[in-house]
Amino acid sequence: MARDFAGWLSSQGWVVRTEVDFVDIVAEKDGHLLYAEVKGASTAEPGLDVDTAIGQLVRRMPSEPDQAVSFALVVRDERRSVEAAVRAPQRVLDLLGMALYAVDEDGGVRQIFGRI
Repeated sequence: MARDFAGWLSSQGWVVRTEVDFVDIVAEKDGHLLYAEVKGASTAEPGLDVDTAIGQLVRRMPSEPDQAVSFALVVRDERRSVEAAVRAPQRVLDLLGMALYAVDEDGGVRQIFGRI
């Protein structure tokens, strides 16, 4: 899944690095930096993966607002994972500047909310 999202970012003009300083994906484009955490359905409870990913992204956020930095949570495009991801209030994720993307079994990427 991480490879699919990284490939999609590359096709959008991002320079992508994976597994950098404990972040799944770090990408750069036009002076903009993106941190992305990718979580598949690795546990019986996808909500645990989503909560972990959100916490990982929050820890990487700068202490001061920076319009040149954004964050994305990427989940498997299947009902339980998407439901777990949208359980977090969109208002809070908007305040954090966090976007949500889903990757399907064929590697297709869709934006659920937010923009990178």
